[in-house]
Amino acid sequence: MHLVPRVALIAALALSFSPTLVFAQTDGSGDPTAVKSEDGKWTDKDGNPTFKVEKDGSVDWYTYIGFTRYSAECLRCHGPDGLGSTYAPALVDAFKRLSYPEVYATIAGGKKSVSSAQDLVMPALGSDRNVMCFVDAIYTYLRARSDGAVGRGRPAKHAPKPPGFEKATDECMG
Repeated sequence: MHLVPRVALIAALALSFSPTLVFAQTDGSGDPTAVKSEDGKWTDKDGNPTFKVEKDGSVDWYTYIGFTRYSAECLRCHGPDGLGSTYAPALVDAFKRLSYPEVYATIAGGKKSVSSAQDLVMPALGSDRNVMCFVDAIYTYLRARSDGAVGRGRPAKHAPKPPGFEKATDECMG
């Protein structure tokens, strides 16, 4: 599926949720247990991207790449390791209540929350291939951080790069 239709579909799904249903959930991301892998990309029982951490602490490739892409694209606002800054909120906390479609829609379409106490603006990054081509990996990394499965800093050990990773990246990046 091409990038733009996927963004539109997931954004529409996320926006179709009733606000009362979204905020009634205590863990929007659901059970993070990895149940299926396709070319090294793990998903949970609901088909959402998730992490896989081995007993020796090795993380899957996408969690590792998620760390590197987060560090390159998101850290300047959301702080190191998703812990937030004076400029943007902690994503480690937010991921405890947000679902994958909500996160995807926010990244792609942006978000603005203005009140007398604050002025928060997340830019729309739906056309930024440096973000959108790696959004699942970034989500996977932040989900692992939020769950406590991955600590601060670069994961020390990771699975090897899956055979199809370069091809998928090249196709997405154009």
